[in-house]
Amino acid sequence: MSNLPALVTYMHDVIPIQSISSSPVSSGESVQRSLMHGVVLSDAMRRPMQDLRISVTDRCNLRCTYCMPREIFDQNHAFLPRSELLTLEEIVRVAASFVRLGVRKIRLTGGEPLMRRGIEQLVEKLSALRTNTGDAVDIAMTSNGVLLEARAQALKNAGLSRITVSLDALDEAIFQRMSDSHASVNSVLAGIAAAQRAGLPVKINMVVKRGVNDGEIMRMAEYFRNTGIVLRFVEYMDVGSTNGWVMDEVVPAREIVEMISARYPLVPLVASCTGEVASRWAYADGAGEIGQIASVTQVFCHECTRIRLSTDGKLYTCLFAEQSNADLRALLRGGRSDEDIGHAIENCWQNRTDRYSEIRNEVARLPRNKIEMSYIGG
Repeated sequence: MSNLPALVTYMHDVIPIQSISSSPVSSGESVQRSLMHGVVLSDAMRRPMQDLRISVTDRCNLRCTYCMPREIFDQNHAFLPRSELLTLEEIVRVAASFVRLGVRKIRLTGGEPLMRRGIEQLVEKLSALRTNTGDAVDIAMTSNGVLLEARAQALKNAGLSRITVSLDALDEAIFQRMSDSHASVNSVLAGIAAAQRAGLPVKINMVVKRGVNDGEIMRMAEYFRNTGIVLRFVEYMDVGSTNGWVMDEVVPAREIVEMISARYPLVPLVASCTGEVASRWAYADGAGEIGQIASVTQVFCHECTRIRLSTDGKLYTCLFAEQSNADLRALLRGGRSDEDIGHAIENCWQNRTDRYSEIRNEVARLPRNKIEMSYIGG
């Protein structure tokens, strides 16, 4: 590994998220009344709305085979025109409505969020939001890291709380096969190091696909031990309708834990916050921790607290959704009030019944047209 840049060791702190109850809000209550009485907005399965994921662009500089396969997202693919994207001001206005309704964490995604012009200004405006108790909102980002080296310090200065970088291999050929690009591993590692120097807590997401990059599991684990970086292994998922997902290519989370633990014993950790999707494991020798996001073999629908805002302002209550639950851009550009927007959000969440991963085996053979992950954010 001597040809790879050394990572700067930075022991990060986990940002605590306040525990909340899951008491439901009746559909007739106003946004303000709900807040005054301290009632948490819950869905039909009593899951609280806690996290907002905002896709700021549907464009990306990579063509990862599990997200934006090149044969679909080629030079002829019609991306959204700029006029259909939410403006930065519209994003902030919608985000403020979510915060008033109890959201405490906002994650900027894409596509690749660093391709969105003015992303630092957006982070700055979002980081100025305050909860009803005066607390700051946790502003995070997911990026492929290719453009991160030159932007990390500015993002930190703007108020970004932390960043997750997608990196599926250290081997150059395997990385380029997974990302279907000519991007280099070194560019991503340089971005990670820059984020650490800027003081941003960093996590790494590695999507594992059997027969493609599963041979990189141990190399990745060894590389990120003793760096203060949490490496999370993500089961290959059937997101969207174009990635050609088959169960045989999924490497179960348990298999990965057993593989790593055979060399570096692991001990389980408790969740760091309500609604956390990743299971946590610590190295017994104190070399850090890893995580597992096992949406296929260890489903967590019953604990999902996420709602998604698409690039053009539509709401989705599940990563595997087939249709939008509300069009906030139409309200924004139709001159509707913040209270109207709040009511639309309330109605969308209260009627939520999604649990796709729990019923995957029942619906897998049915014709489905799921929304692509690059449009609603991963």
